[in-house]
Amino acid sequence: MSTTVTVLLVIAVVVIAVLWYFAVYNDFVRLRNLVAESWRQVDVELQRRHELIPNLVATAERAAAFERGTLEAVTAARVNAAAASAAGSEVTGVVTAETALTNALSRLSAVAEQYPDLGAIHNYLSLQSDLGDAEDRIAATRRLYNANVRALNTKIESIPATLVATLHHVLPAQYFDLTTPDARSAVPVATLFRSPDHPSPRPV
Repeated sequence: MSTTVTVLLVIAVVVIAVLWYFAVYNDFVRLRNLVAESWRQVDVELQRRHELIPNLVATAERAAAFERGTLEAVTAARVNAAAASAAGSEVTGVVTAETALTNALSRLSAVAEQYPDLGAIHNYLSLQSDLGDAEDRIAATRRLYNANVRALNTKIESIPATLVATLHHVLPAQYFDLTTPDARSAVPVATLFRSPDHPSPRPV
């Protein structure tokens, strides 16, 4: 094999390797942006739920002898969830706060069934329906977010793409699971592609 042919082969291999490297890197960028975008959609739906709760609590207060502890628990959980979202907390922190809020709302719904007068209040029934719609939208956006997280995490773990992920410190994103908020390690979406010299801003 002549020297010219050898040089051309080496150049071809290098070009192919460089093209592959940039293709994988750009794929990580795309997946990272999809995760961040879908998380913002989740956050929008969570905010809609937060906005419904004060009116729901105020309406429930009209029922005679309604448990104050239940209403206070819902209000406190709502404040914590809204604060976690507004502060741009890591996914795990938001999930923990939203799980507490979901549990408080479930207790409110269970207690409300014991008060026929409350069920007869049209505004309360309307708010319950709106809250149910909000829960459905949260579930839909959560599925989309988790699908994007799964795609990113799978890419990170795949060979040879994991070499690029390791080189650029691409970390797995955190799933949004309201039932088991502590099942996975806390990894904020903002840490993707972060370097010590150029920290990335929080996407949420």
